[in-house]
Amino acid sequence: MVDVGLASDVAIILVAAAVVGVLAVRLGQPTIIGYILTGVVIGPVGFGLVEPSIITETMAELGLAFLLFLLGIKMRIDDIRHLIAPIVKISLPQMTAIGLVGFGLAIALPFSFEESIIIGLAVMYSSTAVVIKMLNDKGTATSLHGKIDVGVLLVQDIVVVIILAVLAAGRPESASDVATTLAIVLVLVTATTVAAIVASRYVLPPLFRRIADDTTLFFLVAISWLFLFVLVSDQIDVLLAPFGIEAYLSVEMGAFLAGLAIAQLPYSKDLQGRVNPLTDLFVMIFFVSVALDFEASDLLAYWQEAIIVAVVLMVAKFVVFFTLLNWQRFDLETTFLGSINMIQVSEFGIVVAVAAVLTEPAFIGQAELGFITLVALITMSVSVYFIQYNQQLFERVKPYLSKWEPYDPVTPADKEYRDHVIVIGYDEIARRALRILEKNYDEIVVVDRNVEHVEAIKNAGYKTLFGDFQHKKIRKEAGIKYADFVFSSSVQMEVNETLLNETSAETTVLVEAATVEEANRLYDLGAEYVILAPQLGVKQFIEYLEAYFEDRSTFDRLIAADMELLTSGRLFPDISKRPGGDDD
Repeated sequence: MVDVGLASDVAIILVAAAVVGVLAVRLGQPTIIGYILTGVVIGPVGFGLVEPSIITETMAELGLAFLLFLLGIKMRIDDIRHLIAPIVKISLPQMTAIGLVGFGLAIALPFSFEESIIIGLAVMYSSTAVVIKMLNDKGTATSLHGKIDVGVLLVQDIVVVIILAVLAAGRPESASDVATTLAIVLVLVTATTVAAIVASRYVLPPLFRRIADDTTLFFLVAISWLFLFVLVSDQIDVLLAPFGIEAYLSVEMGAFLAGLAIAQLPYSKDLQGRVNPLTDLFVMIFFVSVALDFEASDLLAYWQEAIIVAVVLMVAKFVVFFTLLNWQRFDLETTFLGSINMIQVSEFGIVVAVAAVLTEPAFIGQAELGFITLVALITMSVSVYFIQYNQQLFERVKPYLSKWEPYDPVTPADKEYRDHVIVIGYDEIARRALRILEKNYDEIVVVDRNVEHVEAIKNAGYKTLFGDFQHKKIRKEAGIKYADFVFSSSVQMEVNETLLNETSAETTVLVEAATVEEANRLYDLGAEYVILAPQLGVKQFIEYLEAYFEDRSTFDRLIAADMELLTSGRLFPDISKRPGGDDD
């Protein structure tokens, strides 16, 4: 039976966050700020309506897990392989530099040497939750600067795992203890990564091929796959205890690797659209819960020092990232956007600080934890606005930064599709249309949600996308804004209305409709031609009837060709010799 108090806490969080989130949107503010303010208002610092509980902590942790899972689904290895070297070259010097800045600031303020080391270790990461949430909201997660930032965040997350493993082991007695812990963590990360890659090649493809047409089962199996990795990561110490091995692996890392395995499949884009709403729910609870875990006295013990450190760190992070990205010869816009996105202190910095409090004996106290938490909250809140308006900021400062434009820079790749054809859904009309369209266009992308159709279309030489066209991710991947010709064989008004609203004025759009009323509506929205299948059926029947009375041999050939089409198991049977066939 669910505890009424815990259920009430969750209800208060959801209702309050929804209200504040709506207000934030109406006022043109990022929703993350609204969620953090919600936690401040309803938590111990504000009205004290909600206290931290096992449910809020679990849901917050699941929020990060879902966020990393969604991130993993977007990371196709072929798309990021060329960025691995520069990402490593950026990440390690960046963490070292910012760690030293954090240590220097802390030692100059009223903190001990040991406390300053923990503060330096806590502030050197950027916020995975803030950056990925904002990149997803702005649709730039797969841009060049988005891929760089995500890659750097993943390297930072690995370092966090290692540091947490060291802290979880308590105060090390010698350098060999530290080295042993590091080796175990690296072996676990490597082994889990290999397992995920092997599964993406040999286990998941046949499994998902069988269930992909059932949207509910498809979603449930994908979520189960996530929780399998979360379970293994969370219980890795229990699993290895019989072997006398003490180990730690974050659930966030397990969630990312679960998503990475699915990302290599053709079904990943469709799954992104289905996971997004659930991810948003848990991420909302995460940001609310950030402000629930401390008392006002601890949070404000070093508030003046926190403001100073937050400002200096944001400037230092931008300068360090800008210098390193420029060193790797990325173009000026990518360098600026990739740097301004990463100026905050991570939520993982708070996690590191909590782990330092829980060691025996503790490295830092509650007041120092409150200081690190306040620095993270200030930088996360401010950085959201910089990310939200990063493009406008770049346009303003571009003239002053032009001297740092590298010679022969690495620039973002163009969109994969331009001036191409998109065919939505597969039926007899679409099949015939494809034969004509391929004579006039070099690139044709077919979007369908039937596994058999997608494989047959792909084998016939066309590019395919598995998924529901109503999902924004699918439309973006298909390059809807850059298409020259779009044909929809779907009679769903929601699909065709969305299609007509998102294509450019120069795009030729042909759609199908079920009724005359719907056809008129689609014409009003700008469709070039609306196909009414019943009318086409009537026309073809009249042609057959005339052939029956006027030319019986033609009629017999028409019927024979139709019977071949109906009885053929192939999606692309050869009917070119029939009257009205592909070659007519």
